[in-house]
Amino acid sequence: MLPSRVFVAGHNGLVGSALVRELKARSYDHLLTRNRSELDLRDQSAVDKFFRQERPEIVFVAAAKVGGIQANNTARWEFLYENLLIQNNILGNSLASDAKQVVFFGSSCIYPKLADQPIREEYLLTGPLEPTNEPYAIAKIAGLKLVEAANRQYGHRWLSLMPTNLYGPGDNFDLESSHVLPAMIRKFHEAKKRVLGGREQPVKLWGTGSALREFLHVDDLARAACDLIMTDHSGLFNVGSGEELSIRDLAGHVAEVVGYDGPVEWDSTRPDGTPRKLLDSSKVRATGWAPRISLESGLKQTYEWYLRNMSSLEA
Repeated sequence: MLPSRVFVAGHNGLVGSALVRELKARSYDHLLTRNRSELDLRDQSAVDKFFRQERPEIVFVAAAKVGGIQANNTARWEFLYENLLIQNNILGNSLASDAKQVVFFGSSCIYPKLADQPIREEYLLTGPLEPTNEPYAIAKIAGLKLVEAANRQYGHRWLSLMPTNLYGPGDNFDLESSHVLPAMIRKFHEAKKRVLGGREQPVKLWGTGSALREFLHVDDLARAACDLIMTDHSGLFNVGSGEELSIRDLAGHVAEVVGYDGPVEWDSTRPDGTPRKLLDSSKVRATGWAPRISLESGLKQTYEWYLRNMSSLEA
């Protein structure tokens, strides 16, 4: 059983909301959560006060400023500066308050752009990063290095989980800042509505569609985190599905789930990002974890969630 004081930072986001679902599914209902109006995680004094008052024993660091290629490449200062503030405040206070366990969530973008495939944990810092999301990657590398330092210097057994491309309920469907999969869901859905209204227009997608990507349902990540927190494991773990497909093939799957069969145009003047990014997740699989949600099932579930929440998401 988890200790009584568990803080899920970023509980309204994609990863945080999945953690809350998983913890409650395990009959754990007493969680420490704060929305942004209640606690600005960029504010050092506010975070200091929260930790002094609440003394969380386990901390899930799922709060971050996130976005797709366009958002990362245009708001470079914000993605580096704000993520450093958020994670430094949480990790620093976790150390000062002697939290028993911390789980820090990063991203597969921490690895070199042209890393050997599949990507193993030890490939970190062995080559240049993908330029379009370098600021976010640097912030996440700093966070996992803080976790590494806490373990080595102070004898903690904190965890850093580096998931592959995530998707699922609670995702960001804003076309200016979303990742590729939720952006496709929204674009294909809106295109389907135009077709029904007699206004067919091609769906325009970035890049050539040739880049290869791996996708993991966020509930599988949450399950991995909650499994690992109950063990003696520590350090860095990749968490991926082990399956990859091209962005062009992904578009075909999303279009089928949405029910769109119209034209698609690929804008090759836009960046593809890293050519291939498949994680080697053998380390976490050796602990007994394995993904349970297939891409087909996960896409259907995510689209259904989008339809239920569409009015608020598109407001």
